[in-house]
Amino acid sequence: MIDNLEKTQALAETWDAPEVLHWAFESFGSRVQMASGFGVEGMVLIDIASRINPDFKVFTIDTDFLFPETYRLIEKVEKRYGIQVERVRSQLTPEAQEEMFGPALWSINPDQCCALRKVEPLRQKLITLRAWITAIRRDQTAIRATARKIEWDRKFRLIKVNPIADWTTKDVWNYVHEHNVPYNPLHDRNYPSIGCTHCTRAVQPGDDPRSGRWSGTGKTECGLHLPDPPAPLTQLNTSGSNLET
Repeated sequence: MIDNLEKTQALAETWDAPEVLHWAFESFGSRVQMASGFGVEGMVLIDIASRINPDFKVFTIDTDFLFPETYRLIEKVEKRYGIQVERVRSQLTPEAQEEMFGPALWSINPDQCCALRKVEPLRQKLITLRAWITAIRRDQTAIRATARKIEWDRKFRLIKVNPIADWTTKDVWNYVHEHNVPYNPLHDRNYPSIGCTHCTRAVQPGDDPRSGRWSGTGKTECGLHLPDPPAPLTQLNTSGSNLET
């Protein structure tokens, strides 16, 4: 039982990433897992977690439209860290999606495509957990600017842990080079943010790092990290499914 989540949240802001991960693993045991898209931030978090808990669990939302480089990186991660990455997929195959919604849904209605291939599969996965760990950072988008290192995820109704929320891009790459962490080679080809093949492009020097995602649509988030309206926080029962108020 965490009797005062707001107090824990405030305390967590003084913790570094390993301390936040320690807290998550000790508080939730096997009921906390890491979600990763295998961008450079995710690779850093995987490396940190491997030094704290060799039995940590990682899953990825496999849209069936990831880059070949991403799939190869997942295989490299499994070999290097001795883990099995769980692939979480939509109930709709790409062929079934095309039959129901027409070809290239991502270009016609990218929000619906993300909802079908990312948000709903994540929702089904998180039903099985009490907490999830992400590699989001506050300086990535305006929506993420208020992310806490520990917070209640109202959309999915569990604790969300963001250990590197306060890191900068420089912090991330410094860690990568210091610890020789593998990363997606697309990052070296002007892809600072990597998603699906259909909705990700390289960016030009000086462009916003997220401008290569859903280019020309004004969309910057797939929906996994979009917040719901605020709600009061008081208590969390780590053995139950809901926040107690």
